[in-house]
Amino acid sequence: QVQVVESGGGLVQPGGSLRLSCAASGTIASINAMGWYRQAPGKERDFVARIRSGGWTSYADSVKGRFTISRDSDKNTVYLQMNSLTPEDTAVYYCYAVIGSMMYWGKGTLVTVSS
Repeated sequence: QVQVVESGGGLVQPGGSLRLSCAASGTIASINAMGWYRQAPGKERDFVARIRSGGWTSYADSVKGRFTISRDSDKNTVYLQMNSLTPEDTAVYYCYAVIGSMMYWGKGTLVTVSS
């Protein structure tokens, strides 16, 4: 069984920064990719960023230049550094891990950007 757990959400003012963490644990042979989606109130879940096993990263256009995804492979952990946050970044952020052919999701962490 695999567990994916996010942390680091909270309330931040516009223009501020926040770093999310996501750890995968359990029976893990190798992780093909990990990443983040987000879901704002009343909207669909949208892709934010991913990092593949080779270290390649990709980002949604809306976060390019502001968000950075990184990883600690030894800890099966990824991070999402979010800078220059705006109220439009307010959402529940969900982490996922692709292990083999399976995709595992965390329960999400709420990020609120407000003054």
